[in-house]
Amino acid sequence: MAIARTVLLILGILCLAMGLLWVGQGLGIIMWPASSFMLAERQWAVNGAVLAAVGAGLVWLARRKRA
Repeated sequence: MAIARTVLLILGILCLAMGLLWVGQGLGIIMWPASSFMLAERQWAVNGAVLAAVGAGLVWLARRKRA
């Protein structure tokens, strides 16, 4: 069970980080890489917010205490 929780935690952190990057790119806050098609595109900000929420949920599940 510890392996599954660790995998969930790592996956959640990666999803959260990628989602926040997409939000930043979609809102035009993070303009990297310069040739990216995601820059200043609001749809990518929405997609990133959804992915970040999924990642936060996975982190919550991984860190939840079992009875």
